[in-house]
Amino acid sequence: MTAMLIDLAGHASFGLTAISFYVRDMIVLRGLAIIAGFVGIIYNYAIAAGPLWLVIFWLSVFILINAVRIAGIFLERRAVKFSEEETELFETVFQNFSPVEFMKLMRIGQWRSGAEGDRLAVQGEGIGDLKLLYNGEVVVERDGEEIGRAKDGAMIGEISFIQGGGATATVTVKRPSRYIAWPEVELRKLLHRNPAMDVAMKHVFSIDLMRKLAT
Repeated sequence: MTAMLIDLAGHASFGLTAISFYVRDMIVLRGLAIIAGFVGIIYNYAIAAGPLWLVIFWLSVFILINAVRIAGIFLERRAVKFSEEETELFETVFQNFSPVEFMKLMRIGQWRSGAEGDRLAVQGEGIGDLKLLYNGEVVVERDGEEIGRAKDGAMIGEISFIQGGGATATVTVKRPSRYIAWPEVELRKLLHRNPAMDVAMKHVFSIDLMRKLAT
């Protein structure tokens, strides 16, 4: 029975580590890593060939690193204050950004309102800025034909931002909308200065593209 419990502890340690890879929230991810580390220490101490002090030492180091990072995340979140709209975007669309990174992103953004009929992008023309639809609805047309519609959380102009060139479609406001726009030049400079933000933004683009393809 004791040997079985030890084996279960070993499987639990690796299982928790595997689960953490699927978690987006950084605090939860690191919390699972800490729990996995503690279970791993128990396993490597209790096995018949143990205690394996080298493994236990490094697991303890990993636990300490994750604990320090969790404390740092809490301190960052306490130091940075977001509006209600910003908080919603941070917790839904920009989960891979740290609070400080998201604050930098929002500083260069401009909140705007779109009335029915307003064009947010015109096929073949430069985008000027990257937009994210906070609420409302837009119609997407290519060569004069409607190819889709987009609602809350959709990116507008991301393909042109990534590949360069003019907009690949015309986007028109269907019903009153609110969106945030990031000037293309300033956003590129910001992402160039912050490689981690660049990676996080590409992840946002990937999620947005998968969601659009699924609709």
